[in-house]
Amino acid sequence: MTTLYLSHPSALDHAVPEGHPERPSRIRAVERVLENERFAGLVRGEAPKAEPSVATLAHPNEYVDAILAAAPNEGMVAIDGDTVLSPGTMESVLRAVGGAVHAVDAVIAGQCSNAFVAMRPPGHHAERTRAMGFCVFNQAAIAARHARAKHGLARVALVDWDVHHGNGSQDIFWDDGAVMYASTHQMPLFPGSGSASERGTKDTIVNVPLRPNDDGAVFREAFEAILRRVDAFAPDLILVSAGFDAHRLDPLANLRLDEADFGWATRKLLDLADRHAGGRLVSILEGGYSLEGLGKSVHEHVDALMGH
Repeated sequence: MTTLYLSHPSALDHAVPEGHPERPSRIRAVERVLENERFAGLVRGEAPKAEPSVATLAHPNEYVDAILAAAPNEGMVAIDGDTVLSPGTMESVLRAVGGAVHAVDAVIAGQCSNAFVAMRPPGHHAERTRAMGFCVFNQAAIAARHARAKHGLARVALVDWDVHHGNGSQDIFWDDGAVMYASTHQMPLFPGSGSASERGTKDTIVNVPLRPNDDGAVFREAFEAILRRVDAFAPDLILVSAGFDAHRLDPLANLRLDEADFGWATRKLLDLADRHAGGRLVSILEGGYSLEGLGKSVHEHVDALMGH
């Protein structure tokens, strides 16, 4: 399998306050792992910068304009209790969006089998009209809408294994029967949403919450439930909100997964992509705040994407 890897140095320029967990060193940890000769076969590219209008696939014009207007020329501006904008943020955010959209284009064009986009900040907490949880624009949601709008795909599945529920993605797709949003996550935990009873108006929201201290065996059982729903949905493309903060080393949560669990989940989704979507899968980095846990998990994830 040919795997496309997209990132850009601007991911390091989104500044955050001292001690903030969503820090530039996260991207450095990913880059260090992928320097290993095991990943020599990756097709590497730079995430292109999207026009702000691309974000309106998932967010109203007014919201996008407000974010652009709030971006500072110096210092930092808090737009949420834990979400900030700095002078380097908008280029990083727009390249995160551009990378996700470009990866979809490349996979659908058959230029690669699958793709991994590693940019920051993450996106899955960004609701239609609200930034939160470190997230400004929801790049995975934008990528799903782009796949439908540009390429005419009938059904897209967005699978989210970040330890925090992707309330933003759920908000955006609540009434959208063409996109299945399926998440496994810890509850109770920020942001507080994601109970199994939250199913959307078209029954295309799937939440399988986990309890604090659940381990890889419990995660795999929960993920099998998600796989059954995605299989029945028969998507034309699978997107992954790939957060690695369910790793046992992560400081922001209490699940006890190890890196092998992410490799297993990746291979399971690749099997479904082969069955329904011509192998088309795009993974987009979300959370992961232990640098060691993040690095080990990305190693297993990309290893699986490459078919090792």
